[in-house]
Amino acid sequence: MSTSLDLLKQTGTTVVSDSGDFESIDTYKPQDATTNPSLILAATKEAKYARLIDVAIDYAKEKSSDPHAQANFAIDRLLVEFGREILQIIPGRVSTEVDARLSFDKEGTKAKAKELIALYESVGVPKERILIKIAATWEGIQAARELERDDQIHCNLTLLFGFGQAVACAEAGVTLISPFVGRILDWHKKATGKTFEGDADPGVISVKKIFNYYKQHGYKTIVMGASFRNIGEIKALAGVDFLTIAPGLLEELKKSTDPVPKKLDAKTASAAEAIPKVTYVDNEPEFRWALLQDSMAWDKLHEGIKKFAEDGETLQNVLKARLSAQK
Repeated sequence: MSTSLDLLKQTGTTVVSDSGDFESIDTYKPQDATTNPSLILAATKEAKYARLIDVAIDYAKEKSSDPHAQANFAIDRLLVEFGREILQIIPGRVSTEVDARLSFDKEGTKAKAKELIALYESVGVPKERILIKIAATWEGIQAARELERDDQIHCNLTLLFGFGQAVACAEAGVTLISPFVGRILDWHKKATGKTFEGDADPGVISVKKIFNYYKQHGYKTIVMGASFRNIGEIKALAGVDFLTIAPGLLEELKKSTDPVPKKLDAKTASAAEAIPKVTYVDNEPEFRWALLQDSMAWDKLHEGIKKFAEDGETLQNVLKARLSAQK
């Protein structure tokens, strides 16, 4: 008998694992995988990943004798080591995140993306198997535009909460966006004191609107729902391009045999209420104004950047301590 996870895959949705844990990724047989600093930080606390830290430390010591530079080299190599291991399990692509502290630095983001791609290529991983994750700020979106256009580096625009962010990403020609369904729900529950489920979930509503808009206006950017709080959200988006799902929810889907009817596709998008086309091309002020007007998107974007940056710094400090201990 087919599981709910099998049925979800049969709707046309590509299932992606949202994890840094190799064993869980292998269990659910996803097409792709996503990582972020928080997931990598959690994974490095497990003894089974100590060997990857050792590789990163040895690499950093070879590259520099300066402690600060060593830490930067170590964290980049660690991200790549996790990505390379994951790619030995999955058939598709892995997303690797640019340092969140570069979220408002277009040139810094581009430089870091190129460094990560070069590092992947140095260990035998072609850039076609990598998505560079970048926060969907104005600077991040413009960096992604240029990376996609000039360097054929595929990008995953993350921490996406608002419709304006999604429009700007599509206009920039980015490969994929990751709207954060669960975090949108979190904000609305806190703001209203109400509970939301299924099709009434604000995060689900947001992703459906983005999906319909992209299909109605012919954008090729992949919509990948992310950050889920329950399998009801996942089922409500069955048929969307991609869904990146944490191991706990993948396990729930695997243990269930409940039906997962298809909710989204290009035909339903065309039949949905028409969404007027808007544009932010070369219009930074309008983009920033739209983001400011959406309190949820503004709050969650900056909160997310701050949290990813903090976890990145913590991970960097772990590596600094290891480097110092080996002197």
